[in-house]
Amino acid sequence: MRAEVLKGHLDGLLLAALADGPRHGYAIIEVLRNRTSGSLDLPTGTIYPALHRLERAGLISSTWLSDSPRPRRVYRLTAAGRRGLRESRANWAEFSTVVSAVMDGRPWSAPA
Repeated sequence: MRAEVLKGHLDGLLLAALADGPRHGYAIIEVLRNRTSGSLDLPTGTIYPALHRLERAGLISSTWLSDSPRPRRVYRLTAAGRRGLRESRANWAEFSTVVSAVMDGRPWSAPA
Protein backbone atom coordinates (compact mmCIF):
# COMPACT_ATOMS: atom_id res chain seq x y z
CA MET A 1 0.00 0.00 0.00
CA ARG A 2 1.35 3.42 -0.91
CA ALA A 3 2.33 5.63 2.02
CA GLU A 4 0.36 8.61 0.70
CA VAL A 5 -2.87 6.62 1.15
CA LEU A 6 -2.22 6.64 4.91
CA LYS A 7 -1.98 10.40 5.25
CA GLY A 8 -4.40 11.49 7.93
CA HIS A 9 -4.93 7.93 9.17
CA LEU A 10 -1.57 6.90 10.61
CA ASP A 11 -2.27 8.25 14.08
CA GLY A 12 -5.53 6.30 14.29
CA LEU A 13 -3.80 3.14 13.11
CA LEU A 14 -1.12 3.51 15.78
CA LEU A 15 -3.70 4.15 18.49
CA ALA A 16 -5.63 1.07 17.35
CA ALA A 17 -2.45 -1.02 17.49
CA LEU A 18 -2.12 -0.02 21.15
CA ALA A 19 -5.77 -0.67 22.04
CA ASP A 20 -5.01 -4.22 23.25
CA GLY A 21 -2.25 -3.08 25.58
CA PRO A 22 1.25 -1.65 25.76
CA ARG A 23 3.73 -2.44 22.98
CA HIS A 24 7.20 -1.42 21.93
CA GLY A 25 7.70 0.16 18.52
CA TYR A 26 8.65 -2.96 16.59
CA ALA A 27 5.67 -4.83 18.08
CA ILE A 28 3.40 -2.04 16.82
CA ILE A 29 4.85 -2.46 13.33
CA GLU A 30 4.23 -6.21 13.60
CA VAL A 31 0.60 -5.70 14.68
CA LEU A 32 -0.06 -3.49 11.66
CA ARG A 33 1.71 -5.95 9.37
CA ASN A 34 -0.09 -9.01 10.80
CA ARG A 35 -3.57 -7.46 10.90
CA THR A 36 -3.26 -6.50 7.24
CA SER A 37 -1.56 -9.66 5.96
CA GLY A 38 1.50 -7.58 5.13
CA SER A 39 -0.29 -4.76 3.29
CA LEU A 40 0.84 -2.28 5.93
CA ASP A 41 4.56 -2.84 6.30
CA LEU A 42 5.61 0.55 7.56
CA PRO A 43 9.24 1.52 8.12
CA THR A 44 10.51 2.59 11.51
CA GLY A 45 11.21 6.01 10.01
CA THR A 46 7.46 6.46 9.66
CA ILE A 47 6.36 4.88 12.94
CA TYR A 48 8.73 6.40 15.50
CA PRO A 49 8.23 10.08 14.59
CA ALA A 50 4.47 9.50 14.72
CA LEU A 51 4.74 7.79 18.12
CA HIS A 52 6.77 10.72 19.44
CA ARG A 53 4.18 13.16 18.07
CA LEU A 54 1.35 11.19 19.73
CA GLU A 55 3.26 11.21 23.00
CA ARG A 56 3.81 14.98 22.85
CA ALA A 57 0.06 15.34 22.22
CA GLY A 58 -0.70 13.31 25.36
CA LEU A 59 -2.44 10.49 23.48
CA ILE A 60 0.14 7.89 24.47
CA SER A 61 2.76 7.58 27.18
CA SER A 62 5.95 5.59 27.24
CA THR A 63 8.30 3.94 29.68
CA TRP A 64 11.66 2.28 29.22
CA LEU A 65 11.88 -1.42 30.05
CA SER A 66 15.32 -2.78 30.74
CA ASP A 67 14.39 -6.36 31.65
CA SER A 68 15.14 -7.63 28.14
CA PRO A 69 18.57 -7.97 26.48
CA ARG A 70 18.05 -4.48 25.02
CA PRO A 71 16.18 -1.66 26.72
CA ARG A 72 12.87 -1.04 24.94
CA ARG A 73 10.54 1.89 25.00
CA VAL A 74 7.00 0.67 25.57
CA TYR A 75 4.03 2.79 24.51
CA ARG A 76 0.52 2.72 25.96
CA LEU A 77 -2.70 4.63 25.41
CA THR A 78 -3.63 7.38 27.83
CA ALA A 79 -7.24 8.27 28.66
CA ALA A 80 -6.98 11.00 25.99
CA GLY A 81 -5.63 8.39 23.59
CA ARG A 82 -8.62 6.11 24.18
CA ARG A 83 -10.93 9.06 23.45
CA GLY A 84 -8.84 9.86 20.37
CA LEU A 85 -9.13 6.27 19.18
CA ARG A 86 -12.93 6.35 19.52
CA GLU A 87 -13.00 9.60 17.54
CA SER A 88 -10.62 8.21 14.91
CA ARG A 89 -12.77 5.08 14.51
CA ALA A 90 -15.93 7.18 14.09
CA ASN A 91 -14.21 9.48 11.57
CA TRP A 92 -12.92 6.48 9.63
CA ALA A 93 -16.35 4.83 9.54
CA GLU A 94 -17.92 7.96 8.09
CA PHE A 95 -15.04 8.64 5.68
CA SER A 96 -14.95 5.09 4.33
CA THR A 97 -18.74 5.01 3.89
CA VAL A 98 -18.73 8.31 1.99
CA VAL A 99 -15.81 7.33 -0.24
CA SER A 100 -17.37 3.93 -0.95
CA ALA A 101 -20.60 5.63 -1.99
CA VAL A 102 -18.75 7.87 -4.43
CA MET A 103 -16.59 5.05 -5.79
CA ASP A 104 -19.62 2.78 -6.20
CA GLY A 105 -21.64 5.53 -7.90
CA ARG A 106 -24.42 5.60 -5.34
CA PRO A 107 -25.80 8.45 -3.27
CA TRP A 108 -24.99 8.84 0.39
CA SER A 109 -26.99 10.83 2.86
CA ALA A 110 -25.44 12.05 6.06
CA PRO A 111 -26.99 10.79 9.29
CA ALA A 112 -29.43 13.25 10.81
